[in-house]
Amino acid sequence: MSFPWAREYEPTNGFMKFMDEKLPLPRLVYSAVGAGYPVPRNLSYMWNFGVLAGFFLVVQIITGVVLAMHYAANAEVAFATTEHIMRDVNYGWLMRYAHANGASFFFVVIYMHIFRGLFYSSYKAPREMIWLLGVVIFLLMMATAFMGYVLPWGQMSFWGAKVITGLFGAIPLVGEPIQIWLLGGFAPDNAALNRFFSLHFLLPFVIAGVVILHIWALHIPGSSNPTGVEVKKESDTLPFHPYYTAKDGFGLGVVLIFFMAMVFFLPNALGHPDNYIEANPLSTPANIVPEWYFWPFYAILRAFTFDFILPAKLWGVLAMFASILVWFFLPWLDKSPVRSGHYRPLFRKFFWFGLIPTIIVLGYCGGAHMTVWTTALSQIFTAYYFLHFLVILPIISSIEKPEPMPYSITEAVLGSDEEAVLGDKTSPAV
Repeated sequence: MSFPWAREYEPTNGFMKFMDEKLPLPRLVYSAVGAGYPVPRNLSYMWNFGVLAGFFLVVQIITGVVLAMHYAANAEVAFATTEHIMRDVNYGWLMRYAHANGASFFFVVIYMHIFRGLFYSSYKAPREMIWLLGVVIFLLMMATAFMGYVLPWGQMSFWGAKVITGLFGAIPLVGEPIQIWLLGGFAPDNAALNRFFSLHFLLPFVIAGVVILHIWALHIPGSSNPTGVEVKKESDTLPFHPYYTAKDGFGLGVVLIFFMAMVFFLPNALGHPDNYIEANPLSTPANIVPEWYFWPFYAILRAFTFDFILPAKLWGVLAMFASILVWFFLPWLDKSPVRSGHYRPLFRKFFWFGLIPTIIVLGYCGGAHMTVWTTALSQIFTAYYFLHFLVILPIISSIEKPEPMPYSITEAVLGSDEEAVLGDKTSPAV
């Protein structure tokens, strides 16, 4: 979106004028995150999570590069080099704990970012491409995190790699060759460890590239906001700097308090105890589970327990991938002209009392032992998960009567906007 009231970059000294003429990087930064980029004036702290996700991506890349200097992708010594990093490398323990817990915090802020997007319908036009690129980033994150989970070469690393890559074996005809190609053999070993290490090192930079596209796509229509009303005039916006850099800085400071508390006082709280035991192909853990941020999808995978036309294992694989791929179609499944969930009473009820409890229960079932009750819960809530997106959401968007909305962002913030009321009273503010 072009904002005619956006301030243009004007270098004030000779060096900056030279840079602006030869390499206009300061102008780019000014236009992207400075006073030259106006954003809606009513953004809440729910809009902090994009910046937080970018911060933790940088943390993961920096700590990952340092750890890669001391890690050996060899099944004979991988576990030992991980212990060497912890015990002998200067501040190696800090790098590893920051990297391991940074992955968890990365997923926390990404999940919050996604839930905010779902509640405020950030996937609606004209921001479809922003949403689609965000889903691509999430898929790349899942692949990167899974491969990173394998690298310590503990019990969960080995058996997690065996189980997850074994899922591809459920695909008819081509499944087994794909599985062997992924592992470089018939079971996780040196070849698999080398493949996963290489891809785990490479993919964060691919994610960074897609993040740049994501931000680029965001700057075309501009940021969404809690009301869902589009920016109409200068009074609806504020410069990103200093107003939102300060707000993002405060949010980052709060999150860093919790992050440092985890790194220094509870560094192993989110890890599985079995992964601190060296991988043993002859000893199967009692309960093979992935990292906590995969649990809802793992519960969907395990929800299919009987064959129906296709093998149950294949149904589980298809459902697990479909549970994320369905997000690609949200811009076309949700037909409501209103974006913000604050003005959609029926949508709001199904979101808070339907979708959110479903994700929580699936997360619990994915991390728990597989029993009759957890399997039944997984099946019930898996069915509801797909019903919510494929059936309930389209129906709600067709029959729901939205609540009255403000005429402009200024009215939503200040409580009145005479110019908007008198000048544009008949047009829908959506």
